[in-house]
Amino acid sequence: MSILEMKVPSPGESITEVEIATWLVKDGDYVEKDQPIAEVDSDKATLELPAEQSGIITLKAEEGDVVQVGQVVCLIDMDAAKPQGDAAPAAEAPKKEEAPKAAEPAKEEAPKPAPAAAQSYATGSPSPAAKKILDEKGIDASQVSGSGRDGRISKTDAELAAVPAMGGSSLTATGSRSTTTTKLSVLRRKIAQRLVSVKNETAMLTTFNEVDMSEIFRLRKQYKEEFAQKHGVGLGFMSFFTKAVTRALQMYPDVNASIDGDFKVNYDFCDISIAVSGPKGLMVPVLRNAENMSFANVEGNIKDLAVKVRDGKITVDEMTGGTFTITNGGTFGSMMSTPIINPPQSAILGMHNIIQRPVAVDGQVVIRPMMYVAMSYDHRIIDGKESVGFLVAVKEGIDNPVEILLGGDERKGLGL
Repeated sequence: MSILEMKVPSPGESITEVEIATWLVKDGDYVEKDQPIAEVDSDKATLELPAEQSGIITLKAEEGDVVQVGQVVCLIDMDAAKPQGDAAPAAEAPKKEEAPKAAEPAKEEAPKPAPAAAQSYATGSPSPAAKKILDEKGIDASQVSGSGRDGRISKTDAELAAVPAMGGSSLTATGSRSTTTTKLSVLRRKIAQRLVSVKNETAMLTTFNEVDMSEIFRLRKQYKEEFAQKHGVGLGFMSFFTKAVTRALQMYPDVNASIDGDFKVNYDFCDISIAVSGPKGLMVPVLRNAENMSFANVEGNIKDLAVKVRDGKITVDEMTGGTFTITNGGTFGSMMSTPIINPPQSAILGMHNIIQRPVAVDGQVVIRPMMYVAMSYDHRIIDGKESVGFLVAVKEGIDNPVEILLGGDERKGLGL
């Protein structure tokens, strides 16, 4: 018998352990080579684990287990014959389970040995916290229905039972009071750790401004269809903000820097991290050398990376690095926020929702589409003058994109 031991591969540098998030197959299933068999969470991304060979799989780890890189998580019997039929066993399994359920209505009634439960007598015992409450209120545990596993009486069950005993109205005990406890994924725990460390270890400060989106609205409306036909991607807001940011970073190089111990590291390139919301949380894939990208390149790359994040296909390498981050809370309706720096970077730009507001232009009150922007920065290496100047430079690019971002020729600047 040829048995293959599948070990956890290294997802990237400095990653020593991962968590089994989801098994995509069941113990005893036949798997094909390169078939995804599990999703694993590292502290940087969620990755798929493909089968290294075809055969019958035996799982050696449970969902939620934290396993070391190089640890065996499953065995594959490569000599096992593939089951007959076109459909894989994993696909057939649900059908085999459905038949008994339909064919055994009598067994569906079996759980109704809860006539005892119908008499409001629990068969389970109280948890320590529940027992304390019941003892204090003089309530017999046999008179309390337990909602926990095997009828176990939870603290919530005891509290509800104690309401009438304390002379309270039974009306106050109506409605669900259940709770659910879920272990945080490795990725979510790492994000939490990093965010707390930023607050504790940096001198973070936020400066605000507002931008007029009128010209960008006009450009998108005028060239949207032509841009999409030529480049195969839509003309969105992110390309304008990315280009405005790369210009401002070149004007204020200390914003495009990070601290390494007692040293400041300046970068002569602009690797822009774009915050993207995915099923596993917020990811920040990176646009490499965004300062050299055209508007179409920026839009195309952001679209590709966003799809990878939402499909769980993003790699650690695609999220590693970055010299500055842009995050857009406006897509969720945020009007104002103070974004948290993405370490080891020193600054982040927060975009917000666009609101039609009255503003003064040339002494007249007019209605314009306005957006608040916020820049959080590490005051240890970025002074107030640089931070405010940087945000003003971003504002200039957004307020006047034709002259500043498109070189005075909007068609040529958009690659049309």
